[in-house]
Amino acid sequence: MSEASLAGSTASPSGARAHARAQGGTRVTTMPTVPAATADGWPAGLAEADRFAAETVAGGNYTTLAVQRGTVVEFTDLDGDACAHLAIFNQAQLDERLNVADTVKIQWQAYLGEGAMLLSDRGRVLATIVADDSGAHDTFAGTSTRAVNEARYGDGSAHGSSPAGRELLILGAAKHGLAPRDLPPTVALFQGVRVADDGALVFTGSTGPGAVVRLRFELPAVLLVANVPSPVDPRPEYTSTPVRIRAWRGDAATLESPEATATPEAARAFGNTIDYARMRGL
Repeated sequence: MSEASLAGSTASPSGARAHARAQGGTRVTTMPTVPAATADGWPAGLAEADRFAAETVAGGNYTTLAVQRGTVVEFTDLDGDACAHLAIFNQAQLDERLNVADTVKIQWQAYLGEGAMLLSDRGRVLATIVADDSGAHDTFAGTSTRAVNEARYGDGSAHGSSPAGRELLILGAAKHGLAPRDLPPTVALFQGVRVADDGALVFTGSTGPGAVVRLRFELPAVLLVANVPSPVDPRPEYTSTPVRIRAWRGDAATLESPEATATPEAARAFGNTIDYARMRGL
């Protein structure tokens, strides 16, 4: 290969550098936007300095965010078949994590909606649902596993054609020093599951494109998101469409916030959370 040809290919360092730089400014539908402030889809009037993260996660993919206390994370089901499986950890103490059983039990409610708390295994509020026009969520079925996806779709590996949620969450967890055994059961947004009178899980699906859910984080947190089909989605095809994520600066709840005074259980959980945050200087 001549020197001129070598310089024009990726076989040489200079050619590889030129090729890489030529990709600058390229945008695809599903990717993070950097700097985040230049992305579209922010709430009206939000200052650029308060725009922290912007990403669209493809179906069958995942992302992670490390957020400070008070951060608001907005999820949008762009095309109506997103299913965002969430695992949440206290960033200041990673052995504290989302506890779906306590989230359901302490609130006397398994069907999450606006005002609901996502509780940790220490009785603290990791995040609050502060807006929700979907109402189709799942606290029962968890996320999909490799074995189940292999049986249903022929592949469940993280980089295969139909990745399982747990495989993707394992990759996300590793980026924060967490191991597979650290992963808790998840909650899923945008694809509803309800319990029938006989105890069977019934997949109710989504409410259509454009549904939005906002979480406000009451403690600094590590958030893992796997966007994959619900394990009880009865459709034979691996059906998963993009979810858009925006994260911006906000203020954590106070003891006087409506969510913190809604019930005796909420008052205790928020009191526990705010005392902990003050003690730790969070």
